[in-house]
Amino acid sequence: MAKFYTALVEPLVRFIGQQHLFFTATATNSGRINLSPKGLESFRILDEKRVAYLDLTGSGAETAAHLQADGRLTIMFCSFEGEPLILRLYGRGRVILPTDRQWGELAPQFQTIPGERAIVLLEIESLQTSCGFGVPLYRFEGQREDLVRWAEKKGDAGLATYRHEKNHVSIDGLPTGIE
Repeated sequence: MAKFYTALVEPLVRFIGQQHLFFTATATNSGRINLSPKGLESFRILDEKRVAYLDLTGSGAETAAHLQADGRLTIMFCSFEGEPLILRLYGRGRVILPTDRQWGELAPQFQTIPGERAIVLLEIESLQTSCGFGVPLYRFEGQREDLVRWAEKKGDAGLATYRHEKNHVSIDGLPTGIE
């Protein structure tokens, strides 16, 4: 059955550390709801009330646009191997860009990944676990390296151009703050 928490506790920290995949969900009061899968060892627990992930250049920047407009962010983990469990982290998120003062504090928490464009920080308001009995079993084979190879091939200048062309506004026309 569902259980709520106000902060991360050790069993949930261990659970997060075992997961290879997480999902982010954001929305504004109109337009599309965004749900994105994330991987590549990009998630970090900063303390019992703050988590962050390294955001990589991709085809869109919906999370950044939604956080700028609304601020609500949900991050979900679910076990695909072993004991079933779903964990949702609810709170307020914000995007930290390489030009922001806080980047220097947070960036050392992460391994450098080609194509990094921001850090998404979540201030946790509440957490919820649920059974996960309906989640199928899958085996982890490895991380895909396609995005990393694509970013390496583009190079810094190519990525900057790509972000300007593809990540400047959301699919609903909202500004993302990403250049």
